[in-house]
Amino acid sequence: MDVRIGVTNTPKEITVELADDTDVDALVADVESAVGGDGAVLWLTDVRGRRVGVPAERIAYVDIGADGGHNPVGFG
Repeated sequence: MDVRIGVTNTPKEITVELADDTDVDALVADVESAVGGDGAVLWLTDVRGRRVGVPAERIAYVDIGADGGHNPVGFG
């Protein structure tokens, strides 16, 4: 599952590929908690074991992709 996070005042978004068996409800709860502020950091661990932390007050949006979703490439 792919998760894209837009960060305020930054032209790039953060993309994290999570395991397909990621608990989406728990992920949404984590995002909601992080967006609440108070110096919180949203931490995600990707499929390669890398941890990505985003300061909650900098989160502009979160796009959670579907399990097994594919981003089509090409012209057809």
